[in-house]
Amino acid sequence: MNTEPHAHTIDGDIARPRRIRLDRKALRRISLLGVTVAVAVLVTGRAQATPAPRLETAAGCNPAAGAQANGKQWPTEPALTIDQNAAYTANLETNCGTITIALEAARAPHTVNSFVFLAGEQYFDNTKCHRLTTEGIFVLQCGDPTAKGTGGPGYKFADENLAGATYPAGTVAMANAGPNTNGSQFFLVYKDSQLPPSYTPFGRITGGLDVLGNIAAAGVQDGSGDGAPAADVSLNTVSTSRG
Repeated sequence: MNTEPHAHTIDGDIARPRRIRLDRKALRRISLLGVTVAVAVLVTGRAQATPAPRLETAAGCNPAAGAQANGKQWPTEPALTIDQNAAYTANLETNCGTITIALEAARAPHTVNSFVFLAGEQYFDNTKCHRLTTEGIFVLQCGDPTAKGTGGPGYKFADENLAGATYPAGTVAMANAGPNTNGSQFFLVYKDSQLPPSYTPFGRITGGLDVLGNIAAAGVQDGSGDGAPAADVSLNTVSTSRG
């Protein structure tokens, strides 16, 4: 990921620097997710040091289950099968509470289609949210079965819905390692964040923003502004439904 001065980034889904763009100083404070962003975003592709295991219940979380992610892989993006005119909802059942997302199929059809496909394959189940940023940008990054910031489903797909994109609280968007490198990593914005329009917004949180707030309030495990959440956050199950 290209790190430009005075920019924040969010990386995702490849084994190279994350693409959440933050300036160098900010990047030290905010080691974002798995996508490339040029102001305060999430990037996939930068490996993060794995902190010592730690269970935390201060954020209202139960201990994370010990089940493993299935880590399935596919060579190509799934065929577009969703109805772009229909309403889709995602339910993220975490050990810290439930987060409900209204998916924006009309604006980001390929992104929503991929998310629905991966959820149906139980790809997200038993995965950990590996990155929390509490300075500069305010996001929780999830969707990596390796929990290291470098994992993905084996395929990549193009960016969507970037014209005029903004990232207010409640936004759900893709992390990436640069243009058109979307995979499975995504981030949840819990407080208005200034990011460049480099991350595909594909949903909005309709329930559970308080869950994110509690996770954020517990802070980052190493006490910095960017890293593994102090609360051990696990996506127990992720499901989608057509309204």
